[in-house]
Amino acid sequence: MTEPRERVRVVSLLPDVLDEEKAIATVDELVAAGGGYVCFSTVHMVMEGHDDSGFAGVVNAADMIVTDGMPIVWMQRLQGKRDANRIRANDLMMSLCGHAEEKNLKVGFYGGQPTVVDAIVDRAKIDFPKLQVVYAYSPPFRALTEEEDGHIIEEIKRTKPDLLFVGLGCPKQERWMHAHTGNSKAVMLGVGASFDFFAGNVRESPAWLGRLGLEWLYRLIQEPGRLWRRYLVLSPRFIVLAAGQLLRRKDDRV
Repeated sequence: MTEPRERVRVVSLLPDVLDEEKAIATVDELVAAGGGYVCFSTVHMVMEGHDDSGFAGVVNAADMIVTDGMPIVWMQRLQGKRDANRIRANDLMMSLCGHAEEKNLKVGFYGGQPTVVDAIVDRAKIDFPKLQVVYAYSPPFRALTEEEDGHIIEEIKRTKPDLLFVGLGCPKQERWMHAHTGNSKAVMLGVGASFDFFAGNVRESPAWLGRLGLEWLYRLIQEPGRLWRRYLVLSPRFIVLAAGQLLRRKDDRV
C-alpha cells in the first residue's frame, strides 16, 4: 500500500520577519561568506513549488527567502505573523545597488533581452554613477549548451561580481541559481521582472495598488498574453489551497 502524500503547505511561517535593513545585512553576510542565492516568494513561486516538489526543494535551499507579494503577506499574518511585511524585488535591487555603490561592491546582471540589459547598464550609470557594474549578459532564450553555460560561469568568475542579479523569470532563475551555487562567490538574487522595471520598458504598479494586492491586475493589463495563466489560473488555485490550509490549521487547534 502506498503511503499517502504529505500535505504541502501553501505558505509556511518564517522564523523571523524580514525588513529591508535585515535583508541587506543578510546579503552582506552572504558576500562575506563567499556567496549564496536569494529567492523572492510570490504566488507564482508558491504554486510552482506546490506542483513540483523538486522546485520546492530548490526554493527551500535558498540562503534567504524574501516575501514579495501581498497574498503571501496576508497568509503569513493569518497564520500568526502579525508583523509580516512585503519587500518588493525591485525595491531591494535598487537599495542593494545603492548599498553596493556605498560599500564598493561589484554587481552583475544576468538575464533579460539584450535591449533590456543595455538599458539597465545605461540607467545604472545615471542613478548610481559610482556603482561598479562588472558583468552584464543576456543569454539566448533557449536551453544553453554545456559549453555555453561553462563560458558564462567562467566570465562570472573572471569579473567577480559580489552581487549577481538574475532576471530569467520564475522558475528558471531559481533553478539556475541552485544549479550554480558554489560556482562563483557571487550572491545571486532572482529578481525576475525587476529587470524590465529598471530598464523602463514595463511600468511599475502604483504603490497604493500594491498595498491592496492588485499589482497583478495592473501587470495583467500590460502583458495579458504572457501573464494570463499566472494570474487567472494559478492565483485562484492559491486562494482555494490557502483557505484549505487555514481551515486545517483551525481544526488542529480545536
